[in-house]
Amino acid sequence: MKELYQQVYQKFPEVSGKTPVKHVQPNGQTLLIFKGQGLGPNGEKIPRTIRVLVNENGKIVKMTTSR
Repeated sequence: MKELYQQVYQKFPEVSGKTPVKHVQPNGQTLLIFKGQGLGPNGEKIPRTIRVLVNENGKIVKMTTSR
C-alpha cells in the first residue's frame, strides 16, 4: 500500500502525508479517499478530494479529483 500512496502523493502533492479513508466495494475493489488543500491563484485555500479505486491485486484502476 505504501507504493500506491506514493503514486498518489507524487501526482497530487497537496495530499502528501495524508492517510486515506478506505471503503471496501462489493466487487472486491477498495476506494481510497484522500483529502487535502490546494492553493488558488490568489493564495486562497481550496479543498481537494482525491478518489482512488484499487483492484483486489492492489493496482490503481481509476483516479479522480474534485475541488
